[in-house]
Amino acid sequence: MSTRPDAPGAAGPYAAADPAVTTVPPVSAAVPTEGGDEDYVTAARPDRESSHEKAEHASIGDLVGDISQGLSTLLRQEVELAKAELKQTTSRAGKAAGMFGGAAVAGWMALLFLSLAVWEWLASALDSRAWAAVIVMAVWGVVAGVLAAVGRRTTQQIQGLPRTAETAARVPNALKGNEETR
Repeated sequence: MSTRPDAPGAAGPYAAADPAVTTVPPVSAAVPTEGGDEDYVTAARPDRESSHEKAEHASIGDLVGDISQGLSTLLRQEVELAKAELKQTTSRAGKAAGMFGGAAVAGWMALLFLSLAVWEWLASALDSRAWAAVIVMAVWGVVAGVLAAVGRRTTQQIQGLPRTAETAARVPNALKGNEETR
């Protein structure tokens, strides 16, 4: 069963962008095709004229106005589509961030209990809980020191936006007409 595109409520995905799209004028007649009673071909609408008919008697101003209105509608529809896509994307990104946060907590808990298990194992091997705790703490201190050193070196390599800063600094001169050419 196919749905007629001119059926009431068949506004399509851009209905929110243009209220005119949601109100479809009634069909003057629907003619069944060879496929059966459920496939329809729309007959000519008396309240709408074809593009060719309109072009024959319309002025340039009317045609430009129609083009402008069509372009405006298209732009509104594209903005609505972009909003819908952005909403969907941010929703997915939020869910992913939540999953990464949960994974970080679970990883931290795994390291915590692994450290406790190593501490207990060392305590039974050394017969001293205090020295076992010091050894586990020292291992984590070394790991923290290595990670801090790598992070510091990586931070020093960050340059920011050097090309953007350079071109942005030239904008005021370009606006004044004193543009440098390379």
